[in-house]
Amino acid sequence: MFRRKRIQQVDYDKENWKPVLRCSICNGERVAGFKNIHTGEFKEECFIRDDEELEAFKYKYAITDLTKEY
Repeated sequence: MFRRKRIQQVDYDKENWKPVLRCSICNGERVAGFKNIHTGEFKEECFIRDDEELEAFKYKYAITDLTKEY
């Protein structure tokens, strides 16, 4: 009854998009998403509140390294 949902792995376009963690210098907010390599457009995927949510995002998209942007 009170079980956690399993996170299903999803694929993304690795040729045109790269995973990015946007971090705010002022208040420390973190937003995970994808940045278009060609245009620089950023698609916000989720707001990261703690390390557990960050690990869930990495697992969902099978990401091993995540670049930070300030």
